[in-house]
Amino acid sequence: MSAPPTAPVAPRTGYRHVLAVPEFRALFAAHVLSLLGTVVSEIALSVLVYDLTASPLMSALAFAVGFLPYALGGTLLAPVADRFPARRVLVVCDLVCAACVAVMVVPGAGVAVLLALRCGVAVVSPVFSGTRMATLADVLGDGDAFVLGRSLIRIVSQSALLVGYGTGGLLLTVVSPRHALLITVGTFLASAALLRFGTRRRPARGRPERAEGGGGTRALLGDRRVLVLLLVFWVPAMFLVFPEALAAPYSHTLGAGSTGLGLLMCALPVGTIAGELFAGARLGAATRERIVLPLLCLAVVPYLGYALAPGLWPSLLLLVLAGACSAYTLGLDQWFVRAVPEELRGRAMTLLSAGLMTIQGVGMALAGVVAEVMGVRAAVALAGVAGTGCCVVLAVGCRVTESRDRAARDMTGR
Repeated sequence: MSAPPTAPVAPRTGYRHVLAVPEFRALFAAHVLSLLGTVVSEIALSVLVYDLTASPLMSALAFAVGFLPYALGGTLLAPVADRFPARRVLVVCDLVCAACVAVMVVPGAGVAVLLALRCGVAVVSPVFSGTRMATLADVLGDGDAFVLGRSLIRIVSQSALLVGYGTGGLLLTVVSPRHALLITVGTFLASAALLRFGTRRRPARGRPERAEGGGGTRALLGDRRVLVLLLVFWVPAMFLVFPEALAAPYSHTLGAGSTGLGLLMCALPVGTIAGELFAGARLGAATRERIVLPLLCLAVVPYLGYALAPGLWPSLLLLVLAGACSAYTLGLDQWFVRAVPEELRGRAMTLLSAGLMTIQGVGMALAGVVAEVMGVRAAVALAGVAGTGCCVVLAVGCRVTESRDRAARDMTGR
């Protein structure tokens, strides 16, 4: 059974117009369900591992193993996103995740099995994310509607950071960790059903000569424009996570307690959501593209304020400002989808997703190492200095490579 053909999206779009597209609503709802399942499983698994081992290290490892396989899955499985029909890839990924979590529920599953299954979920996650992003371009086109669709996906993801973990914690006061994992199984299965019956079947995107082996990935990374844009997604993210990684010791330094810790964890996502909503709802497509490089160069500048040893409220303001600067990603999404060949779009999006998660994990580890040597405030301030320097270099790289992008835009009339 296939969903009805996608309704055309008007050239002048907004969030309301994007949500009016039936296939996008199915993709969006499936994303919400998958995200809910992932958040619940992370909390439940962490608590379950701690109950079994009484080890804070092992409990933290249950979180960490969610980052580690991203690079492996994104590299080895990226061709899958273009080699098979997108709907089939999305549904199979959801079913694999549901199966892995279902085995976690079995009472006899030990810690090693639990962590291995968590790795299994993480391996397929970048393929799912990349295929979904590429499918957005199929559903909404590769213009302004695609950018706003991506923006809504990111806003939901950031919102999950604000409410998801708190809700998951409350859930565990009512049910056991293994029973909470059953909820995750249900959300993955519901997501699979939405994708199967709410989206159209489309043929595989890649041509055989471009989709086989690692040639497509080499072609992407060998394209200077695509490589620069990937780095613009990845590099700032590595520095932006410094305050999040160091929120607990920084809250302790300020004497702000658990309330201060919660506020410090929320400030960056709040700024990101506000920036995305303003840029998506109030700015036109051309304006969003014009502000990419200025906001990129300002992305981590607020972190320089940590050198002045700010208190809690000034620190929160700095984090909100840094989050708001992330609105450059809306225009960057447009540049990226324009630069990538359509037959390699799924692979490119998978590579983008895997690299982003991996680089954030690297950034968190690096933040801890630097803070151990220099202290928390100095580590965040250093991230502001080094990150700003990297962002300026990347902005120059975008200017150098934009001639090809402009030529492509002129040819397509966008």
